[in-house]
Amino acid sequence: MKYKPVSSQLINTVKQSNYVMKSILLLSVLFLVACSGKNPQAPPPAPPSLPVASVVSGTETTFQEYPASIEGTVNVEIRPQVTGTLDQVFVDEGALVNAGQPIFKINEQVYRAALNNAIAAQHAAEAAMVNAQLEVERLTPLVQNKVISEFQLKSAKATAQAAKANIEQAKASVSTASINLGYTLIKAPVSGYIGRLQKKRGSLVGPADVEALTQLSDVHDVHVYFALGEKDFVNFKDQYPGQTLNDKLKKLPAVTLLLADGTAYAKTGKIDVIDGQFDKNTGSITVRASFPNPQGLIRSGNTGKIRLSLQHENALVIPQSATMEVQDKIFVFAVADSNKVKRQAISILGKKGTDYLVKDGVKAGDQIVLSGLDHLQEGTVITPQKATDKVAVVKK
Repeated sequence: MKYKPVSSQLINTVKQSNYVMKSILLLSVLFLVACSGKNPQAPPPAPPSLPVASVVSGTETTFQEYPASIEGTVNVEIRPQVTGTLDQVFVDEGALVNAGQPIFKINEQVYRAALNNAIAAQHAAEAAMVNAQLEVERLTPLVQNKVISEFQLKSAKATAQAAKANIEQAKASVSTASINLGYTLIKAPVSGYIGRLQKKRGSLVGPADVEALTQLSDVHDVHVYFALGEKDFVNFKDQYPGQTLNDKLKKLPAVTLLLADGTAYAKTGKIDVIDGQFDKNTGSITVRASFPNPQGLIRSGNTGKIRLSLQHENALVIPQSATMEVQDKIFVFAVADSNKVKRQAISILGKKGTDYLVKDGVKAGDQIVLSGLDHLQEGTVITPQKATDKVAVVKK
């Protein structure tokens, strides 16, 4: 028996049939799996582990800084009292002078001549007084003997009184001329430091000049002026004992002066004066603190800052890193039941270093999240991790 060879066309037909059967079978399996509705799911992620800490209360001290201006206890403008040419300048700018020390000399020739003229007028008046008195003495016995009338004697006595008045007037002129002559030598009225010299030798000076010759500042002690707003002023005075403002001033703690470079002045000061009223334009009141300045390191016109200490009872301290700011409001994430976090708005009382002093929004005993706030949302469940440090420490 002979077999006929199988054609290639038949072989291809069989292969195609097998492929179709396998595709149908695969589609059937996928359909059954899809209809079953049992898809494999990934396990839920574990709650994030974040550090938390309890809020506790305590007494805290914060420091408030206010811009301040500095003046010497005495600031004097040195101005000429008479007009003339400036002959001599005895001091240099910035020099330390003592009270009564000469600092300027105005040409005195005109005033010396005026004094001599006044003295001469006084001598003439005195001579006229002598003549008038002699005339009275001559006429007195003649009137007694009724040689002449009494009218002549009275006239002579009136002339003597006028001569006496002329002497007094001449003495006043001499005194005025002497004072003007003395004004040509300008002396330091107080001890202190000379400011900038506005006029040089040879300048014409006078009382009507717009600019003073110089300024003299007594800076053995300095006054530092700063301003408190109404709210700061109320908080400032309410925390110290005393019935009156003067009683409170006596019990105020020492204050610190921060110089322009940020360093603290070595000497502490004392607040001694509070202005009598608020400025209507600024809504602030001026306060003065006095500082000793024995070495003259501070000069009038310096600027700086006054640092005041404020005590807060039962204050809550929260790290700034544990807060977030949204639309000008500050929030913390407090840990609620079932370790769910709740975003809580807080009110800030002040700052202390890198911490906030909280007025309200949280209370002692609340637990807050310390870090990782950017990835938290309202109601997120976390795994609390106790921090090594508490948020606030009670200070005794």
